Amino acid sequence: MAASAVVGGILAMSSLVPSLPQSATNGQSNLGLLSTPASPDFLTNNPLPNGYPWGLDTVANTNPYTNAPNSGVTRNYNFNIARGTIAPDGVNRSALLINGAFPAPTIEANWGDKLTINVCNNIAGPEEGTALHWHGFLQKATPWFDGVPAVQQCPIAPGKCLTYTFIADLYGTSWYHSHYSAQYNAGLLGPMIIHGPKNAAYDIDVGPVLLTDWYHKDYFSLVEQVMETPGGPPPFSDNNLINGKMNYNCSLITDGTHCTPNAGLAKFKFTSGKKHRLRLINAGSEGLQRFTIDGLQMTVMANDFVPVKPYTTNVVTLGIGQRTDVIVTATGPANTTRWMRADNSKTCSLTNQPNALAAIYYEKADTTAVPTTSATQYDDSKCANDPLTSTTPFFPFPATSNPAVTQDVVITFGPNATGNNLFYMNGESFRANYDHPILILANQGNLSYPNDPQWNVYNFGNNASVRLIVKNEFPASHPMHLHGHNFNVLAEGVGTWDGKITNQQNTQRRDVQMVQGGTAAAPGYIVLQYQTDNPGVWPFHCHIAWHVSAGLYINTIEQVNLLKKRTLPATVAQTCRDWAAYSGHEVVDEIDSGLKVRELMPEW
Repeated sequence: MAASAVVGGILAMSSLVPSLPQSATNGQSNLGLLSTPASPDFLTNNPLPNGYPWGLDTVANTNPYTNAPNSGVTRNYNFNIARGTIAPDGVNRSALLINGAFPAPTIEANWGDKLTINVCNNIAGPEEGTALHWHGFLQKATPWFDGVPAVQQCPIAPGKCLTYTFIADLYGTSWYHSHYSAQYNAGLLGPMIIHGPKNAAYDIDVGPVLLTDWYHKDYFSLVEQVMETPGGPPPFSDNNLINGKMNYNCSLITDGTHCTPNAGLAKFKFTSGKKHRLRLINAGSEGLQRFTIDGLQMTVMANDFVPVKPYTTNVVTLGIGQRTDVIVTATGPANTTRWMRADNSKTCSLTNQPNALAAIYYEKADTTAVPTTSATQYDDSKCANDPLTSTTPFFPFPATSNPAVTQDVVITFGPNATGNNLFYMNGESFRANYDHPILILANQGNLSYPNDPQWNVYNFGNNASVRLIVKNEFPASHPMHLHGHNFNVLAEGVGTWDGKITNQQNTQRRDVQMVQGGTAAAPGYIVLQYQTDNPGVWPFHCHIAWHVSAGLYINTIEQVNLLKKRTLPATVAQTCRDWAAYSGHEVVDEIDSGLKVRELMPEW
């Protein structure tokens, strides 16, 4: 009833004039406005050999994993993380903001540029550590800047800064977010656009379209709910947002929190007859999103950071962390208005209000008009991505039949000795130690890990390739993300894998893949494979925030001999010294898989 009340209330309005200004709903963000500028084909304040920043490299002729360009250009960003109050759907709540914006500022670069991002932790009232992860980048030369505390770095202590420096080694659409506990649920997330060669023609790059389930409680209270003893009910999202905006039915507020009706919806400009690129990002905490545009088909051109041979669909399915770039032709007269919709799947998600709306206005439309178009019908019965047979990468990257290592990973769920319900991978639930990042220990030659098995480390040594056979015995699906790689997806389904590889000479590749729910007798499964060409420590985990909090997470180590030879930047060691000085006299209030283990850092 709540969902129909919210959407019904919007459809019954006489005009879409918001009650709140952008500063109240989204702070300093410029997303979701008709004045939001379109993205260029590429940035031009840099050399343009043969007319392009990447020269003669194309989607078809360049292996992005081995031959990324080096532009010699540095893009600098300065991020200040602090608390602030926003009302994306009209409901006031405290949030964690970067430069006062939700969504956080868009990072933009050309393929091959260097990104230098100075992140300062000014979170107060109370203080917290933090760290930012740059989702999907390989970090081949900079594994210490992947941004996962307790794995590649110590958290950035309150009042301190860390400068992340890495190459934009892949191109397309991605996002960045906090990897400290479930902090990104509170607003620490933003889009990334890396301009690169085109694999399909379009006229206008509309830019990022972030889809986020939204909660009115603070993230720490939600984590407490997840981790309480005995295991309580999981959190249900309160709303769903497009580029940080949606209305809410204020009559549902019963605790006195201030709520403004008709806070305002995101709006987009289309030009009739033109082809528009939309960069879809599921940047939520739990919900699987179904994205549609009333009356229009979409042509998929990329999944995650992987350009694919274009195919047409009327609905795009996105698990947490996944991105899909689509091209939409704006058919209809110049005064057309349409609804853009994102639905948290009622089959696959936990939500009290699953529907998000945004308005599309063609060039001669009344930009306050309420669209009257009808929703696209789609099948919501399966908690999975598009069939593997539909998604063929543009650049072929075959999967070997005989990987050097095959590792089964079984996902289960149940209570521990104190009654807390946890997730387990091969019988172990992850717990972090912020004082001892695994990458730093491995670089020093320490591969024993005193707190293993709770660190869930899988050391693949110097083997050349790894196959992960993931079996999910939990009834709900999981978006499984591997850092430092795009993996080949060999197979997916429910039951027992028959050993067959889908399109072996050019399997789907991406960095997040849904594994369906299952049982012990008939688990959901995915079979993933990748070359271990990136010396480092790379997490593999479910991207649902609450599942990570409950331990659904392992760490993989590869090419240990090469890893030991790497020289870590002094700033990484200084960040750990700063954290040790802070945590040595402050009790770090972490109750989930980011649990602080009270040990002091070794001397650096």
